[in-house]
Amino acid sequence: MIDTHCHIDDPVYAPELDVFISRQQAAGVSAIMVPGVTAGSCESVVSVCCRYPRYLFPALGLHPEEVRSDYEQQLAVIKHSVDELMQVRSEEDKPHIVAIGEVGLDYHFSTEFKAEQHDAFRAQLGWAAELDLPVMVHSRDATEDTYNIIKECSAVCEKSYGRPLRGVMHCFSGSYETAMMYVAIGWKLGIGGVITFKNSKLSTNLCPPDGRSAVPLSSLVLETDAPYMTPVPYRGQTNESRYMSYVAERIAQAYGVSYDDVITTTTATANALFIEK
Repeated sequence: MIDTHCHIDDPVYAPELDVFISRQQAAGVSAIMVPGVTAGSCESVVSVCCRYPRYLFPALGLHPEEVRSDYEQQLAVIKHSVDELMQVRSEEDKPHIVAIGEVGLDYHFSTEFKAEQHDAFRAQLGWAAELDLPVMVHSRDATEDTYNIIKECSAVCEKSYGRPLRGVMHCFSGSYETAMMYVAIGWKLGIGGVITFKNSKLSTNLCPPDGRSAVPLSSLVLETDAPYMTPVPYRGQTNESRYMSYVAERIAQAYGVSYDDVITTTTATANALFIEK
């Protein structure tokens, strides 16, 4: 299993990090992607990934909820850290940056900095295009704008570099139609604990019971968003990468395939998107 989105730099893990990592490895978690959310988190993300190179993989970005009037200064700090990691990317004992993220749009609590969110999102998609890195995208109550900006920036990337943008829609819980929009442009969907929640419609959105084709299993990757979004039966507790097994079981039930099929397919997809080059 590969956890494609885990905030393992969160202080909750610090007291027993070695024990935590050992527990995930023993449960079959082969790699963990660690996204940044602010300029300040660059240091904590890189630091924790330095302790476990080639097991913890850093991504850096400015989360939309953290976009304020000073976003340009934050972006400058983050881009400097991104560039530093890119320079040592081939060195085995150094953190191997795998993505730009966590970035995107979030209108849930406030739209005060909506324009700034758009500018920051476009800027960071531009970094991904320039550096040929995938993107971890957070989208909340902003589906149309998120998709349109991704399409716009992907077209620019295609024109400038001869390739589209690549990425994953983090913590996907949207409709079948939204899922297929992203599948159509080659993007992946990050599936986490939401699929196990009692009132979640995600299983039927991925595999509609009305005869429409299921969202391809190869378009899914597993994630936790730990320490948040803990799946049933551990909901309410601190999340761990090993709990993705419950997510995989629910996906297997929805698709009518084996658990091993889900693990093999999602791991291959995550490897191709983030690690293999």
